[in-house]
Amino acid sequence: MTNSLKLYHNPDSSKSRAALALLEENDIEFETIYYLDHPPNKEEIRALAVKLGLNLKQLLRRNEATFEQFDLDDEELSEEIVLDIVSEHPILIERPILVRGDKAVIGRPPEAVLQFAQETTP
Repeated sequence: MTNSLKLYHNPDSSKSRAALALLEENDIEFETIYYLDHPPNKEEIRALAVKLGLNLKQLLRRNEATFEQFDLDDEELSEEIVLDIVSEHPILIERPILVRGDKAVIGRPPEAVLQFAQETTP
């Protein structure tokens, strides 16, 4: 298990920018993953949900037009179908997410990212 931090970041998101700034201001080392430019694959998305302790649909941004477009509220959609959609449309992934090893946190509020980083610093 690695102790390095990875921030799944969307620079267009004010919450994501705020989380990134908090980490930088507190001299916390982390890798920035621009997940819209380099979308996670289905296994990575599934792993993010597990690390967050969420089911797949809890990882999604319900207010994105794409959520409604694909009717992701439909209980009949299988996890595989949802993973296919999310891997093609990573804008659906909640943001920001900070990961260390087998744990992660969503930065809502952004201070949650800083608290997680400081709690998990060796």
